[in-house]
Amino acid sequence: MKKRRLNIFAIIVIIIIFLYFIYNFISGIIYKNKMKEISQYTSRQMINYTLNNNENAIVSVAIYDENGITYNVYGAEYNLNYDYEIGSITKTFTAMLVSKAIEEGKINLDDNISNYLELENRYYPTIKRIITHTSGFKPYYLSFQKIKNYFAGENDFYNISKEQILKELNKTKLEDKDYNFNYSNFGVSTLGLVLEKVYNKNYNELLEEYLKQLDMNNTTIATGTGNLSGYWKWNENDGYIPAGAIISNIEDMSKYLETLITSDENYVIRTQEALKEVNAKNDIYSMFDVNVDNVGITWMIDNKNDIIWHNGSTTNFNSYIGFNREKKVGVVILSNISPQKDVNMTLIGNRIMHELLY
Repeated sequence: MKKRRLNIFAIIVIIIIFLYFIYNFISGIIYKNKMKEISQYTSRQMINYTLNNNENAIVSVAIYDENGITYNVYGAEYNLNYDYEIGSITKTFTAMLVSKAIEEGKINLDDNISNYLELENRYYPTIKRIITHTSGFKPYYLSFQKIKNYFAGENDFYNISKEQILKELNKTKLEDKDYNFNYSNFGVSTLGLVLEKVYNKNYNELLEEYLKQLDMNNTTIATGTGNLSGYWKWNENDGYIPAGAIISNIEDMSKYLETLITSDENYVIRTQEALKEVNAKNDIYSMFDVNVDNVGITWMIDNKNDIIWHNGSTTNFNSYIGFNREKKVGVVILSNISPQKDVNMTLIGNRIMHELLY
């Protein structure tokens, strides 16, 4: 009798697993077909579609062109002060700090990170390989804290210390070669440690000083608070802060966009220059003509459409910034929408760029 019950239980488990895979397979087909349809929409139609499917959604857009900055806010009253998590767009600010350090002779792109950090005596990736996501580092490394965060529904990177990142570095063994493009939060976080070492300052302090230089007075490292909801929690000394912890608003991000397009500072221009050809592919991105042909100092470079771009997401926010320096056009789009919902801001922002360019 006991054996029979076990067999019945095993059959039920197999059926559930089978139905789960069938559900995901069918859902994937439906999603791709819907995305194919949406790929023909204008940017405004895409925004409307997203707002209709997401209650309480707010989308803020800043467009830079020959008329200067134009703002639009969708889904709520016109207000340029909504506080958004910008997620991985934070990496481009870390890139600016790295580029400034290169200009000041404190960092060399071709240097191994062990030149700056106290690590075991073996090969470690170069700054260039890390900044172009070709170092071989994984996106992140599992730890008890990360698993705990996952089951608690927290920020995945909360309470993972700088010391833990150093420990993980010492356990990681890689070959001296360019690996295939693999977007790495862990890699960019190690550059935060390098910056701290060469300046003998906390990364947070370095970033806050740089934000003041840009007159981005309403942009800061996340504290879990703001005038929207669903923000990630961070500790002040979390190791992954350089990869994705900034909160900003559309007005401040438009200042950043203008800097990227118009600044003649060498350290700014350097970040946008192609360092590595990667030709990364994504089925949904391809439908919308979003391309990652090369990578600069964290920036994704779409050679086909002459767009330099980056995106960012957290649990309840997703964002996009893209520009063409030669034609002096660009867009920032920020939202309080989960990246898993319908049309993410990368697709909408990219469509706006196409409308500006063509």
